[in-house]
Amino acid sequence: MKKLLALLCVAAMIFALAACGSSEPAATQAPAEEAAEAPAEEAPAEEAQSYTIGICQLVQHPALDQATEGFKQALVDALGDSVTFNEQNASGDTPTCSVICSQFVSDEVDLILANATASIQAAASATNEIPILGTSITDYGTALGVEDWTGSSGTNISGTSDLAPLDGQAAMLQELFPDAQNVGILYCSGEPNSKYQADTISPILEEMGYTVTEYTFADSNDVANVTANACSECDVIYIPTDNTAASCTEAINNVALVEGVPIVAGEEGLCKGCGVASLSISYYDLGYETGKMALEILTEGADISTMEIRYAPQTTKMYNASICETLGVTVPEDYVAVSVE
Repeated sequence: MKKLLALLCVAAMIFALAACGSSEPAATQAPAEEAAEAPAEEAPAEEAQSYTIGICQLVQHPALDQATEGFKQALVDALGDSVTFNEQNASGDTPTCSVICSQFVSDEVDLILANATASIQAAASATNEIPILGTSITDYGTALGVEDWTGSSGTNISGTSDLAPLDGQAAMLQELFPDAQNVGILYCSGEPNSKYQADTISPILEEMGYTVTEYTFADSNDVANVTANACSECDVIYIPTDNTAASCTEAINNVALVEGVPIVAGEEGLCKGCGVASLSISYYDLGYETGKMALEILTEGADISTMEIRYAPQTTKMYNASICETLGVTVPEDYVAVSVE
């Protein structure tokens, strides 16, 4: 009897312990199992950086248009839809450049492209914080009024230069017109970079034995009269990279072609409109190089204040077949015909 009672007591104790051990885990283990079965939550994807770029172009003509297109393409190639452009054209009006650039500053764009000298001057006046890249600018020291230019600005400005080798252009003129005596340099007095080119190439031509005279026009209104004056006194005319002249090639050509005076041009767009030949850069390539600089600034953190001005990678000897034929000018075989549309 005592053994039976002892066995019953032991059984009761075992049952009690089992009940205590099983009641609590049933409530606490289930969430752990559910957590193991539930998929881990994914971290939210990082949103791609987007950029807005303001483009201020002084005037519409082929050279500047190509530079803008090259610039945009370089950025689209790298950033796709992550970049948007606010593209504005000042239609040749310098004060409008200031209005455009001031609006870019108000809009807090990430970078400004200043296409041509008046554009970069306006952008420089509008902001000293937003990065400014110039293109189609001959000499930055002249454009920005910096006498001791060293290659980089030390400020929020850099870019590319459209300066073709002026000694090479002088050599081209001599190659095509060795018997000429009087050379006229035709450009807009309101464009400091044109003055810079005239001052640089004049002594080179004089050393070659030419008599050199400068002919300047204030704007498009007097370009035909000044061209006529130059044609009456000169055997050959040289036109540097000049935005006003480039937008007035038809008026210039209407005078020079009738007078039978050939024009050696500073760039392809001028050559298409009124020149016989040009030692020219590719403005599209120049713009593309500027776009690569923009990428370095926006995506790689490059310091624009230390970025040196860059130049077009190559030059090409070009000729205008139609004008050459009309004037009886024969060019060497290494010249490439410009596409006149």
